[in-house]
Amino acid sequence: MMCSRRIPLGIVFAGLCLACGIAFADDLGPIAALRFEGNPSGGTFVMRGPDARHQLLVSGEHAAARLVDYTRQVQFTSDPAGIVEISPLGTVKPLADGTTTITATHPSGQTAQTPISVEGFADPPLISFQNQVVPIFTKFSCNSGGCHGKASGQNGFRLSLLGFYPDDDYEFLVMEGRGRRVFPPAPAVSLLLTKPTGQSPHGGGVRMDADSDEYRLLYRWIEQGMPYGDEDDPVVAAIDCVPATRIMGRGTEQQVSVYATYSDGSIEDVTRMALYEPNDPELAESEVSGLVRTTDLSGEVAIMARYQGQVSTFRATIPLGAPIASLPPVRNFIDQHVFNKLQVLGVPPSNLCDDATFLRRVSLDITGTLPTAEQAEAFLHDPDPNKRDRIVDQLLDSPEYADLFTNKWNLVLRNRRRQAEDVSGTYYFHQWVWESIAANKPYDEFVREIITATGDSTFNPPVVWYREVNENNEQVEDVAQLFLGLRIQCARCHHHPFERWSQDDYYGLSAFFSRLGQKNMPAGGARGRDRRIFHQDGEALATNPRSSAQLPPTGLGSEPSDVPPEEDPRVYLADWMTDASNPFFARALVNRYWKHFFSRGIVEPEDDMRETNPPTNPELLDALAQNFVNTGYDMKELVRTICRSSTYQLSAIPNEFNVSDKQNFSRYYPRRLTAEALYDAFHQVTNTTQSYNGMPEGTRALELPDTSNVPYFLTVFGQPMGDTACECERSMEANLAQSLHLLNSNEVQGKISNGSGRAATLAQDQERNHTERIREMYLWTFSREPDEEEMCIALAHIEAHPDNSQIAYEDILWALINTKEFLFNH
Repeated sequence: MMCSRRIPLGIVFAGLCLACGIAFADDLGPIAALRFEGNPSGGTFVMRGPDARHQLLVSGEHAAARLVDYTRQVQFTSDPAGIVEISPLGTVKPLADGTTTITATHPSGQTAQTPISVEGFADPPLISFQNQVVPIFTKFSCNSGGCHGKASGQNGFRLSLLGFYPDDDYEFLVMEGRGRRVFPPAPAVSLLLTKPTGQSPHGGGVRMDADSDEYRLLYRWIEQGMPYGDEDDPVVAAIDCVPATRIMGRGTEQQVSVYATYSDGSIEDVTRMALYEPNDPELAESEVSGLVRTTDLSGEVAIMARYQGQVSTFRATIPLGAPIASLPPVRNFIDQHVFNKLQVLGVPPSNLCDDATFLRRVSLDITGTLPTAEQAEAFLHDPDPNKRDRIVDQLLDSPEYADLFTNKWNLVLRNRRRQAEDVSGTYYFHQWVWESIAANKPYDEFVREIITATGDSTFNPPVVWYREVNENNEQVEDVAQLFLGLRIQCARCHHHPFERWSQDDYYGLSAFFSRLGQKNMPAGGARGRDRRIFHQDGEALATNPRSSAQLPPTGLGSEPSDVPPEEDPRVYLADWMTDASNPFFARALVNRYWKHFFSRGIVEPEDDMRETNPPTNPELLDALAQNFVNTGYDMKELVRTICRSSTYQLSAIPNEFNVSDKQNFSRYYPRRLTAEALYDAFHQVTNTTQSYNGMPEGTRALELPDTSNVPYFLTVFGQPMGDTACECERSMEANLAQSLHLLNSNEVQGKISNGSGRAATLAQDQERNHTERIREMYLWTFSREPDEEEMCIALAHIEAHPDNSQIAYEDILWALINTKEFLFNH
């Protein structure tokens, strides 16, 4: 492992670092070999024209094929000289046409060589506006949304957002402004050069130096007469980060190179023009040169590289390096992948949780309810070694399992009534979801029946989804976000800035809904307001509003579907989505469910599964998705597999090494109960009920078909309104209003002191002593018995109220409800 202090030769040996006193588990040892990396061409790298740049990347190979970046610790020479110039940071600039060999020499004496060829230096081609000028605007944020890239521009000058439409940019820059922005007779007085260098007033400040490479390129472009380029000029087809992955020590550096592959197959080094951004700034930071520097935390971080609408990522694994003497038992493939990752990171997992913790945790996660005192006592005294597996099966077979996951799906499917007439459809759809979950309908069938729903809610309740999601753009975006884990809203207006999806991709997906017919049904009768959904015959096409292109139904990243005019395109969409080879469908669901049980997804946020937001454990995500497909999209089996794993059963109590882990599941991450689960738990432990308008007595919050007219408690604790398909609408953050409501609201106080509630019942129980009654209260509240200190405190408080033990029991119950142990699943 690399030390956070710089040490000559870049090598840290096992034992104690004399510079800072940190113990390391890694011994890299001497360099076995030094080599150049990158150069995807595999032979002599070709630099074309005087503006070309090439970032050298030199690595040393150590024991176990461990590679360490030494780019900034070697000396570079070239033979013959005069062909290229090499900076100490490894940046190569051309000086003349020809071929030279670059040698890197490490202080240890190790050397490596690579050939470089320069072409077109003496007779350079015309500068391409699209391929060379537009990237400068992006590099310096000129075309960002906060500057000239917004719709109205800035101070009279506008550019397309992130340069996605170079034709427009060329017109704005060259044709507008009466020639003041670019002036070929005297390029140096062009506003394009005087403003970003600070020679003219500029709201964006100084963006470049007059002696920079970018300034010289823009100067020559203006001098050449502002050529745009030819229609058949190659365009960037993809970019790649080199290296793609690397194990790095804490506080170390890694140079990343970025190569662009063009439509004609040519390759260009664009390291200095790409933009870099880490997905977790706490783990690493990146410089404009592509240099990645890790912090003193361990984990895995991805650096997004962006160039010309293309994205790629570099992933760094940063081990802690702590010794792992033993691991919990490996119970299934989940444990294999999680524990393998923890071993690579050197992060020991916590121990398994105790039985009481597991019972409460799994009951809340599978059913949203607390175990009863009787269930808790029976489980704690059950000697069966398989009792944890058995309770998982029992919970999955309970109606409360369907209640919890119906609540989860009902909200993201936006099933809500906006008018009184909506009530019947809302109830029908909620009941259909409940029956689907309870019957363990395969997930692919569940989604298919929603997407292809036809008719009205009386006979086909899933059509209610189209009542709320009634616009074409909402249908496209909800399908992508909810069932594919992709946020493609940006692509409706422009190319997605952090993903590969373009407007054509968006409207290709939109075409699946282009023949959808909707007709409002008359109000009145038992059915109330309703909407009929039907397929209209005709060619399924969607129009890209920018290019006016007519696009056929096309799944994201796939070939267009050939849909006959008489057939419903949504059926073809469902076929594409639920195909076993679909790269999004199964992954999106297992990631969503993983977050339900672990507080964070393998990809986080759970519905933003883009290339530039990679999973923290790709092997785990792939294995979960493949297993989900292999089991026939069995949602109960997915839950069973997760909850039976040792990973899920780890304690929430961290050890000295995993206390900072937030992404590798080395322990259980505690989270506050959802509003509905907490409200139901509150009524369960107080032995009271809540009435809801139009619902039978005894209805729980998790059973409500929608969020209209809910109590204040649910609102203050963050219950979502079901306005969007994003689970982020649910707030799990703590706030002062929540604390005050639990501490002294009339509702809480009234139900704790209810004459037939838990506190009153226990106080009036003369058949058992106070110890047994306090023990029961703890079993109801925490699914465990009180420890000796807790029992002593409770008994002392009861003894302090000899004339009114009910007050004492109310005080104890109030105190338990306000603990983190009650408010959180842990």
